[in-house]
Amino acid sequence: MNTKTNITGKTLIELGFTSGKWFPEALAHINDNALEGEAMLNYLEQFRNPPMLDLDAETPHFAINIKAENELEAVNVNSVVKSMEVLMKTPTIVDGAIMPDACPTGPSGTIPVGGIVVAKNAIHPGMHSADICCSVMLTDFGKANPKDILDAAHASTHFGPGGRDRTTQFRFPTELLAEFEANWFLNEEQMIQAARAHLGTQGDGNHFLFVGKSKKTGNTMMVTHHGSRGPGARLYKKGMKVAENFRKILSEDTLKQNAWIPFDTDEGQSYWEALQTIRKWTKANHEVIHNAVAEKLHTTIEDRYWNEHNFVFKDGDLFYHAKGATPLDAKFMPDITGPRLIPLNMAEPILIVEGETTANNLGFAPHGAGRNVSRTQHRKSKTGTVQEIFEEETKGLDIRFFSDEIDITELPSAYKNANTVRNQMDEYGLGTVIDEVMPYGCIMAGDWLKNAPWKKRKRTRG
Repeated sequence: MNTKTNITGKTLIELGFTSGKWFPEALAHINDNALEGEAMLNYLEQFRNPPMLDLDAETPHFAINIKAENELEAVNVNSVVKSMEVLMKTPTIVDGAIMPDACPTGPSGTIPVGGIVVAKNAIHPGMHSADICCSVMLTDFGKANPKDILDAAHASTHFGPGGRDRTTQFRFPTELLAEFEANWFLNEEQMIQAARAHLGTQGDGNHFLFVGKSKKTGNTMMVTHHGSRGPGARLYKKGMKVAENFRKILSEDTLKQNAWIPFDTDEGQSYWEALQTIRKWTKANHEVIHNAVAEKLHTTIEDRYWNEHNFVFKDGDLFYHAKGATPLDAKFMPDITGPRLIPLNMAEPILIVEGETTANNLGFAPHGAGRNVSRTQHRKSKTGTVQEIFEEETKGLDIRFFSDEIDITELPSAYKNANTVRNQMDEYGLGTVIDEVMPYGCIMAGDWLKNAPWKKRKRTRG
């Protein structure tokens, strides 16, 4: 008579294994094959979690490509450095750097804007943040009139929350739809609906549509700045959940915002592929706006190039997490077609740069001017009416807000001094300026919360 007791999940937990999706299959195999003793333990060894990883006792080296030139900047730089010192103790991290436009975001240990962190065999969703593949694209419209380009762009683009309605949506490329449907991180109805509706939209905050003239050629150029919108935000949220599951198994002491997905897992492979699909979607998101402007004016496109500055870049088993840093090294951009773009603020030129990889820049340049203070602090520091502040800071420029409400936290004074950033780029070898797009005008979302639809409904009900 067979008196062998069936092995249960409780038995496996008592043996030191963590409950997981593999439990039912493993239990069925053990019981069907009557495994016990050493034979059962040998079979189970493949499912044993690796030893917990401790935080590094010492902070690994990271390059500091920034210095303070006044008291306000000193506070900012100090916060950035302290946050990086905590972050760099994460077990996967092997190198890092901070750029002249760096500014803190989130609690200590969170990657700052203007930070680069290199991880071995690991993707950290929190280090690319919800705005995956935030990027800039330039189209050269030759000798077109800048006002005509800005007017056509204003009629073609879309700022603010949400997406386009069905009557104004752009066609969602069939090949991209297939990639969404083939990846379990992306293949869900709400994700695909967002991908359709948000194509050709730019969001809010510091995203913009800029028109100016090349300092070198005099050609009119349009530059857009935005990321992956709803689809990227949804992927980030799912990625953070998967990374948190791994954190509990691999390194409970690691900060939640620095959790990672091991690349050599099914989840890691799928997440990496999902990032590449979101990158393609974001590039298409820029392209449809630029193409719509060209079609509206029946004008010729003479050149076009783009680069992301908020993404994860792979080189062998190393993953470069650039949170607001522009890739200089061509190995990071498989579709590189031109130099890189660094915007500063609406009243300053957009820099067109190229450069070499060095030990301190890790193959990256700044992504813009950054901030020394929060939006709230900046708002409190200003005196005068909103209209007075706006007119003073945008004199001679055609500055428009899509919501028809001025957002003073996006005016030039909200950002670091552009000359300081440029000087430190030179000092630290962070790219060489080969041309500049001199400003004519700019469109941004503006303070869309002031006249938010839900506020209008509330006033109507009252």
